[in-house]
Amino acid sequence: MTTIFEARKILTMSATRPVATHVAVRDGKILGAGTLEELERWDDYTLDTTFADKVLMPGLVEGHAHSFEGLTWDDTYVGWFDRRDPDGKTWDGVQTIDALVDRMSASNAANPGTDVLVGWGLDPIYMENTRVTRQDLDRISTDRPILIVHASGHMYSLNSRAFEMLNMLKPGMNAEGIPLADDGLPMGELRGLELMVPASVKLGYDRMSRQQTPGAMDAFARLCVRAGVTTCADLARMLDDDQVAALLRDTGAPDYPVCIVPYMHINGRTTDDLFAFLEKIIPQSTDRCRFGAIKAHADGSIQGFTGRLNWPYYQNGAPNGMWYVTPEKLGEVYERALQAGILVHTHTNGDEASQLAIELTEAALKKHPSFDHRFTLQHCQMATPAQFRKIKALGMCVNLFANHHYFWGDEHYKYTVGPERAERMNACRTALDTGVPMAIHSDAPVTPLGPLFTAWAAVTRRTASNRVQGTGERITVDEALSAITLGAAFTMGMDHLVGSIEAGKRADFCVLGDDPTDVAPEALKDIPIWGTVQGGRLFAAETI
Repeated sequence: MTTIFEARKILTMSATRPVATHVAVRDGKILGAGTLEELERWDDYTLDTTFADKVLMPGLVEGHAHSFEGLTWDDTYVGWFDRRDPDGKTWDGVQTIDALVDRMSASNAANPGTDVLVGWGLDPIYMENTRVTRQDLDRISTDRPILIVHASGHMYSLNSRAFEMLNMLKPGMNAEGIPLADDGLPMGELRGLELMVPASVKLGYDRMSRQQTPGAMDAFARLCVRAGVTTCADLARMLDDDQVAALLRDTGAPDYPVCIVPYMHINGRTTDDLFAFLEKIIPQSTDRCRFGAIKAHADGSIQGFTGRLNWPYYQNGAPNGMWYVTPEKLGEVYERALQAGILVHTHTNGDEASQLAIELTEAALKKHPSFDHRFTLQHCQMATPAQFRKIKALGMCVNLFANHHYFWGDEHYKYTVGPERAERMNACRTALDTGVPMAIHSDAPVTPLGPLFTAWAAVTRRTASNRVQGTGERITVDEALSAITLGAAFTMGMDHLVGSIEAGKRADFCVLGDDPTDVAPEALKDIPIWGTVQGGRLFAAETI
């Protein structure tokens, strides 16, 4: 049976027919978009007027997020900015160490026990560059381990009890990821995945186990519907058989509203095991869980001073970041991926990290030429014009962290990299003018999931203090809307399935209260979202 949806306006993101008033759907796919007279030529149909006063556009495609954002709300939010949870409640930001201690102490009292107490979203760079020490967290508890995940996800802050349980509260801890205080003992931070992952498991904060519990993906699905997202890259899953089974179970529920695309992280497996496992799970893919891509980390975060920068490095003189992978391992993965036709997305925040990925891709392509590999640099925040030209020449893509300018732009301008480099960060205009395929993203839970906010950030380049930072890197509304639909779909190798409203594609729509091409650019982030249509199924945000 055919259903024809009527809307006030339909933005198709298709050059052939950019605007329509009706879209016909059958078996979860699009028959066509146009006028009612054109579409009723199909067989018997039902006219659905649910969206008669709404605006439809393609279901938004989030090209870099982490489904764990849904589960983070089981822990205590301690980020700087106000934030809304999956149930719609807004949590005030935490802007002093005293406020952090107060909120975590309240959580400790409300959830007594000896297991690890977890907070997330910490952003000490805003606290006059204060580092949160283990002594600060000892004010919450000296008997119970405390673990605070930083907003970037690339650092933990721990109390003394947690360091004791890790057998690290002792002199002589000579590791790049364990900064020391003046007394020679750990000051309170762990940096880098190589240390953080095993430490968190030992403390009882095991993300993999939590992600396997029934319904683990439900809260994230609610966030997606509220944000208009119908396809989402889950960019860095430590996949094993149990993780795959859990993903297929949760996304396979009849009312699951999102297509999740898990990218398998290269950590924790040999290269042979990595590709053997991918070969095994790719055939298990479904319409709502698509396996077959890889995520690698080259460096950390700039605001956490773990990103790798080219000279002149950090403006404040901080040591130059951390490598998260060896060039040998990354180069080997690139070569094997090109041989197997596997898509690889690489996290590169600093321009030195981007340069490494560019050089290794070029070397791999010389051995295994590919005309449509779509290797993508994620974040790619500090890339120079010369690097964008090389990215274009090699057939690579970028997914730029447009949200980052709002949340950290002011701090980069005055503290981490200085005005000139801060203004060129997340260079959307340069990428497009150079001809590089581009998406933009949230990296949720690092920043809140919300592609319309991300589009607003790329269009306005406003910082949290309302400054415009990098006027020359702003893009148009139409370009931003393309980046959160077809642009993201292209980088994920899914532009034949989603990203536009065209015959043959999946019937995925974002349902809006206003026309994003008809409001002031500054109003993009405030457009009301009714919900989504995913595979022809309706999901209202207020009821999900």
